Amino acid sequence: MAKNSIKTSGFSLAKRQELKGDDFYDIKVLDDLVIAVVCDGVGSAQEGALAAQRVTKHLITNFKNRPKAWSIEKSIKSFITSINQILYTQSMSDYERPELVTTVTVVVIQGERLYGANVGDSRIYLLRQDILTQLSFDHSMDDAGYENVLTDAVGIDKEVEIFYFENKIQKEDKLLLCSDGLYSLMSEDMLSRHLVNGAYHIVKKASKLVEDNLPDDTTAVVLEVDDIDVISQLKKLPLDIPEKLVLGDEIDGYVLQQSLIQNDRTWLCEKRGSKYVIKFAPLEAKNDDKILDLFVKEVWNAKRLKAGFFPKSTVPKKRTARYYIMSHIQGINLKEYLKKRKLSVDESIALGKTLLHMSQYLIKYDLVHGDIKPENIIVIERDGKKIFKVIDFGSITEVYSIDNRAGTPSYLAPERFKQAPINEKTEIFAIGVTLYESLTGKFPYGEIEPFQTPTFKQPKRPTKLNPNIPHWLESIILHAITTDTNRRYENYSFMSYELENSSKVQPYFDKNTPILKRDPLKFYKYGFYVMLLLNFLLYLRFSV
Repeated sequence: MAKNSIKTSGFSLAKRQELKGDDFYDIKVLDDLVIAVVCDGVGSAQEGALAAQRVTKHLITNFKNRPKAWSIEKSIKSFITSINQILYTQSMSDYERPELVTTVTVVVIQGERLYGANVGDSRIYLLRQDILTQLSFDHSMDDAGYENVLTDAVGIDKEVEIFYFENKIQKEDKLLLCSDGLYSLMSEDMLSRHLVNGAYHIVKKASKLVEDNLPDDTTAVVLEVDDIDVISQLKKLPLDIPEKLVLGDEIDGYVLQQSLIQNDRTWLCEKRGSKYVIKFAPLEAKNDDKILDLFVKEVWNAKRLKAGFFPKSTVPKKRTARYYIMSHIQGINLKEYLKKRKLSVDESIALGKTLLHMSQYLIKYDLVHGDIKPENIIVIERDGKKIFKVIDFGSITEVYSIDNRAGTPSYLAPERFKQAPINEKTEIFAIGVTLYESLTGKFPYGEIEPFQTPTFKQPKRPTKLNPNIPHWLESIILHAITTDTNRRYENYSFMSYELENSSKVQPYFDKNTPILKRDPLKFYKYGFYVMLLLNFLLYLRFSV
C-alpha cells in the first residue's frame, strides 16, 4: 500500500488519574501493506498491560518478516496462535494460572483488500458512506449483567478462538479499531460523527463525556483510505510474461516488427495499420518479486503521467501479458543527434525549459525522472523547430529515494556517489550536464564509467568550448552543475525563472575565482579606497 494512500492516527488515555493504562496499540506502513493492532490488557490479570504490549509487538515484528509464501490469512492466524501459546505457557509456569491475558484486534490492508481478526471484545468498525458497520465479533457473554465477561482472549487458554474476516476496501473508507473503553461511552452514531476527525479527537471526545474521568482505559486507531493502491492491483493480475519474443509474433493484435533494444523486450509493433512501441516486463520478473514490482510501477507511471513532454502511453484493459503501449515517435535520440552536430543556443534553451517543466510536473506527484540524459530525450522536427520528448518511465522514482540506483554515472551529482537521496538538486545537476553536453559536445567532469570513483575538478567554462553561448546561459549551466550543493539551484522554479528571464541572471563564478575576474568594478573600487587610505596615512606620518 502506498504510504500516501492511507492516513493513520492512534491515541490512548489511561482511566481516571492513572499515568499508564493496560491498552497498547501500534501502526506500521510496510513496503506493500499497512498493519494496525489494538490490544486491551485484561485488568483483572496482573500482567494484562505487559500482555498487550507483547502481542502488539509480536504481530508487527512477525509481519515485517513473514514468509513470502504465506497468505495474509495464514500469517494473522499463525502469529496470534503462536503468541497465545507463548503467553499461556509463561503464565502457567510463573503464576500457575492465566495472568498474561489481553484482547487483540488486527487489521491489514494490502492493495484493495482488507484483512482483519480479533480475539476478545475490542472492536473493528468500518465507516462507508456514513454507515458504520462492526466487522469484528465480541467474545463476551450475552447474559444480562455479564456483558463485560470475556469468553475468550489471548493467553487465557491453550487454544484460542480467532474471529477472521476479509473485505474489499473503497476510496474514502474509514476504519476504527478501539478498546471497549471507547464504544462503552459512545453510541455508534457518535462514533460515526467523530471518527472522521481522527483518533485523538474521538478519544478526547469520549473523555469529555465523563468530565475527563474515564472509567476504563480508552484507545482508538483510525485508518482513512485516501486512495486504493493501484500498483498492488496491477501486480495481482494473472498476466503472462513471454519468455521469447521474435519478429512476427502477435500479442493481443499487436504484431512485432522490430526489436528496439538488445534484450528484445521493447519492440516496434503494428496494429490495424498504426505503429506503436510495446514494452514487455523483463524475463527476470517471473521469479524476482523486486523486478516485477519495478515493472508494475513503471506501467502505472506510464498510465497516469499524461503530459506533452512524454510519449502517449496506454495499458490495454484486455491484455493477456505484462506490457504497455507507447506512441511511436518519429525522431532520433539526442545522443545520436549530438554525434553529428551540437544544439544551437535557442534549441538548448528550449531543451532546458522542457526538462524543467517535465521535472516540475513530476514533483507534483512526489516523483523525479532519475535518469535525465541525451539517450532518454527524443528530438523531433516539427514546423522547422526542434521538439523534445522525454522517455524511460522505468527510471521514474519517488523523490528522496535512497535505495534507488537510477541514473547514469556521467550525469550523477557528486553526492549521489555517496548514497545521497535523489532530489531536485540532483536532478538539476543532470539537467545542467545535459545542457553542457548539448552545447559543447563534452562532459563538464569527463565521462564517468560504471563503478568508477570519480574526481570532480573545476570544469571548463562552456564559452571556452563554444563561443556562441551567451554569458547568462553559461552562468545558468555552471550554477546547475556546481559540486557545491550550497551554491547549486535550490529548486526547479529558480532555474526555470532564470532561463525565462536572461536579464535577471547574475554572473556565476567559482568561489575561488579572484575578485578581479568576478567583479572588476568592485576590485577597482576597493583598490581606490585602499589607496586613498594609504595616502592619508602617509600624509599624517610626514606632516608631523
